[in-house]
Amino acid sequence: MAKINMKTPLVEMDGDEMTRIIWKMIKDILILPYIDLKAEYYDLGLEYREKTGDQVTIDSATATKKYGVAVKCATITPNAERVKEYSLTQMWKSPNGTIRAILDGTVFRAPILVESIKPFVKTWAKPITIARHAYGDVYKNVEYRVPEAGKAELVFTNEKGEETRHTIFDFKGPGIIQGQHNIDKSIESFARSCFNYALDQKQDIWFATKDTISKQYDHRFKDIFQEIYDNEYTSKFKEAGIEYFYTLIDDAVARVVRSEGGFIWACKNYDGDVMSDMVATAFGSLAMMTSVLVSPEGFYEYEAAHGTVQRHYYQHLEGKETSTNSMATLFAWTGALRKRGELDGIPELVEYADKMDKASILTIENGIMTKDLAMLSELKDKKTVNTEQFLLEVKKTFDEMR
Repeated sequence: MAKINMKTPLVEMDGDEMTRIIWKMIKDILILPYIDLKAEYYDLGLEYREKTGDQVTIDSATATKKYGVAVKCATITPNAERVKEYSLTQMWKSPNGTIRAILDGTVFRAPILVESIKPFVKTWAKPITIARHAYGDVYKNVEYRVPEAGKAELVFTNEKGEETRHTIFDFKGPGIIQGQHNIDKSIESFARSCFNYALDQKQDIWFATKDTISKQYDHRFKDIFQEIYDNEYTSKFKEAGIEYFYTLIDDAVARVVRSEGGFIWACKNYDGDVMSDMVATAFGSLAMMTSVLVSPEGFYEYEAAHGTVQRHYYQHLEGKETSTNSMATLFAWTGALRKRGELDGIPELVEYADKMDKASILTIENGIMTKDLAMLSELKDKKTVNTEQFLLEVKKTFDEMR
């Protein structure tokens, strides 16, 4: 059959380690045989980020604004150990943090459900979507290693040159300090994205912070959400038969564990990072979590919610066989191609993405899966395959569905 033609390129952001290997496998086995792929390629591998002074990350985010849809491979956010390993000139910031700061918007993460893999939380019968704010906080922080005794102050100077000062801490010896920020405009976009997504999904939405402790920073999030909901969404939610409510994040954790799922849980940036991993793991696997950044301007960036699978990469370099789960990376590709098809009016591309998702899930339901899922699956007859074999089995299932 003829390949599906694309009208507009999507932005392709390549990544690091084992996910970079899987990235190429997915393209070669499951995409290029069926689609005349149009993509503007950016290498976000750590070596090239170092070579370009991280300009490539900024360029990829700018390209996403131009084309509207991007798909991103997992990337390394270097720590001190990685600086030595890759001979870096500095500890480059998270590419995800940089891209999210440029695009703004909200990251929505939801588990990929497979019938034979039951959640560890027995009450969970429906997926839980984490809505994660994608701007500021610890991902755009300023940090300082305090070398000696002294006073640390928070200083704000307005446009008139007037200063406001608050003492952070009087240090009696060495320590550390960290400065975080956020802006009302981004929090407002976050709130509207969450409320719109809840209406689109017809699901209740919770928002949780720790405003009892953070009486200015976290409380500002709470106030903006409530103001926007009261002024713009109350009647819409009532008509849709769904609910919005605020709760403290520790209370939210208790509610989530006792719930049956089927709702959206909105979190600040760091909270969403942690809680999405918790939800993904409790539903089965970190590699079974979809993730899409939706900006208020209508830009979409699809990615896997997990890391670069470092341990498997080292095994791969030694020539050893790996059984690495590729589902989240595959769903990032199908999500981006589906959205590209929707925006460009290409129903064949949307149909391809839908069938590829179904084929991958059906392959697992038929008992063929990677090692991580085989340990979780309740199927009696199952076959554990390596990384490439699983993708070849998905291709076989997909071809049988065509």
